[in-house]
Amino acid sequence: MFTNRKSGTIHRRRVQLAAAYLAAVALTFTAASCGSPSGSGSAPVPVPPATGDPVSAQTTALGTILVDGRGRTIYQFANDKNNTSTCAAACLDNWPYVPAPDSLPTSSPGVSGKVGSITRDDGHRQLTVAGHPLYTFVVDSSPGQTNGQGINLNGGVWTVVSPAGAPLANPSPASAATQTSIAPGY
Repeated sequence: MFTNRKSGTIHRRRVQLAAAYLAAVALTFTAASCGSPSGSGSAPVPVPPATGDPVSAQTTALGTILVDGRGRTIYQFANDKNNTSTCAAACLDNWPYVPAPDSLPTSSPGVSGKVGSITRDDGHRQLTVAGHPLYTFVVDSSPGQTNGQGINLNGGVWTVVSPAGAPLANPSPASAATQTSIAPGY
């Protein structure tokens, strides 16, 4: 009997991703139920708006970071070097790349880093800021979520991106309660 190793690997990654998603949801519900009572004066966490711009800088629980046109958090991969993406195949199942528009904007709201693009090995164009390829995280199901911040997944660390295009490795202290951790082994 033959076994398909690729199929087993894909299934295992899907199970791991589902476990990560469930852990993130559980942590979100736990954090929400442990929150401060209403009327305590704590400010709500801002949710980035969907602007339609390929990339913009928006205020979130982690501070001012880059988001895509739907308001979803943008990340960069520590393993990417010199305008080259190293996230391919199964990595893209977790970290979809941010596609570059046909015509790059000359400026983007609040973005101080140079907006550009690279051509991926599959021929598609990926958006970059300050030479860093940009991605979203599948566990972030809505604007304002930053579940991928600081996790080590697919062989490297993922971080949200500052308006200058640099990784935001040390987010604002207000974000500590909103970060989620992914199960060990990722």
